[in-house]
Amino acid sequence: MNAKIKSAFLAPDGFQDQLLKELDGVLSCHGRLILTDRHPRKSPFWAQNSWQNPSLIPIQSISDAAKKLKALQRNWSLYSCQLHRRAQLIQEQLPHVSFNPLGFPASLPGSPLGSWTLLDRDTLLAASDCSSAFPNGEVHFLEDKINPPNRAYLKLWEALTLIQEYPCRGQFCMDVGSSPGGWSWVLARLGAEVLSVDRSLLDERVAKMQGVHFQKGDAFSLKPGELPESRENIDWLFSDLACYPEKLFDWVMMWVESGLCDNFICTLKFQGDGDYFMAQKFADIPNSRVLHLYNNKHELTWMKLKTWESSPVQS
Repeated sequence: MNAKIKSAFLAPDGFQDQLLKELDGVLSCHGRLILTDRHPRKSPFWAQNSWQNPSLIPIQSISDAAKKLKALQRNWSLYSCQLHRRAQLIQEQLPHVSFNPLGFPASLPGSPLGSWTLLDRDTLLAASDCSSAFPNGEVHFLEDKINPPNRAYLKLWEALTLIQEYPCRGQFCMDVGSSPGGWSWVLARLGAEVLSVDRSLLDERVAKMQGVHFQKGDAFSLKPGELPESRENIDWLFSDLACYPEKLFDWVMMWVESGLCDNFICTLKFQGDGDYFMAQKFADIPNSRVLHLYNNKHELTWMKLKTWESSPVQS
């Protein structure tokens, strides 16, 4: 490979085309791993894990590969796209790293985690500096298959885990487009008070939870000047609403510009294979980040936090 590899990006399963459209200087693709000859100016929205300054390492044997990886650092995660048996034998000679499903809420892993893959029998690609603390960017939880009304709660669990901030007792949240109530269920379990808004009713179990107040109606009819009498501001605004991103953007900007809401987490849902210019519009909102969560589908997640005003994140 003549050009120097400067970055590698792992696409979510089924979304390699979306990631390719974001990247310049693509050298080659290895399964879902895309190699480039440059560092992008911003983090790609559709990258499940980003490898910075990966190294091409010639190897003579399985034990030689393990030795060279251990010389770089201790913890490694394999992305296997070919030569699977050989790759697995190398991984087995590396120190074991336990990644059991997380209970929620959970802390992020504290140790750096590198990523590597075999490009051919005698060459591996490895990066010590990766964007995700989880193997291949996959965030798995101990799922609750009894209480939440749908699996959408996993998206909110993942988003809150990644930012390490959690709504709590004494805070007021608004969850729009909430039915059947997966996100309201998460927020109520954390002890927050939730105004849950949708044209469709909540699951009865969620509606009966302490702190959940349901309002039937169009979420977009809620305006910043129409908060409940007992509330002067909103601590968190959440939306997993199925709508066009353009419509969500216009509505969200009313709340951003009002200054009445501190934190936002919203799902951006896309139709078909259209371009994703709206994702960039959301990312351009100050103190924001747009990313694809492991538990997302054909959607991205936009987050904006009050704490990022003093320590902005890279978007």
